[in-house]
Amino acid sequence: MAAVDVIVRGVFFTAMPGGAVPAVLLDLSDGRSLPIYIGLWEAISINNALNHELLPRPGTHDLFMAMLESYGIRVTGLQIDELKDGVFYGRLISTKGGTEESLDCRPSDGIAIALRAGAPISVDLEVAEQAGVDEGSLPDCIDLAAYLS
Repeated sequence: MAAVDVIVRGVFFTAMPGGAVPAVLLDLSDGRSLPIYIGLWEAISINNALNHELLPRPGTHDLFMAMLESYGIRVTGLQIDELKDGVFYGRLISTKGGTEESLDCRPSDGIAIALRAGAPISVDLEVAEQAGVDEGSLPDCIDLAAYLS
């Protein structure tokens, strides 16, 4: 699988015909962006990870990371490797004792976990080609923090 590493630009609300929808924007290496529309709780979790914010009690992704760490499992990457019928699919890559594992995951959960682990995020080149958009083609985006305040 040929892939390109991406940078998480941020979490935004986008104006859609049915109302505002949360999206995470991934910056592709060719200057385009890849918007992935996600749920509100995943958006908040990704935003918390980007801003290194910790909740008073562990959220789901924080709990997952603590469990992995307690078993000596290290997250080494997220691969967003498929787009089918408008739905993105991903694989969370981890290692333990030199053995690599790959788990199916929703990209939103994978992004929240990869950010907490400091692991790289990559997108299959074909997926990037299908879903990447030029900056001018992005819908109106409002930063999550600004939207919620």
